[in-house]
Amino acid sequence: MSNNNDYWKENVSLLLKLLAVWFVVSFGMGIILADYLDQFQFFGFPLGFWMSQQGSIYVFVALIFIYVRKMNKLDKKYNVDEEEEQ
Repeated sequence: MSNNNDYWKENVSLLLKLLAVWFVVSFGMGIILADYLDQFQFFGFPLGFWMSQQGSIYVFVALIFIYVRKMNKLDKKYNVDEEEEQ
């Protein structure tokens, strides 16, 4: 039972960390800091505009891949990984 609880604690911890990154990128950089970031140029566009339109999408996709990689490691650590049956 303790092993199961430890697995879920690490799982929830990972989710909270990734959600924090998602929040900072989408809300923080796309809304709150957009005016400040607009003084910088990125690919010819104001950085705040680019982050709210394109950059956040790239970060979201990266977060998906990070989550998959980290969860595969976590599953193997707690021996709950999905093995291919042949």
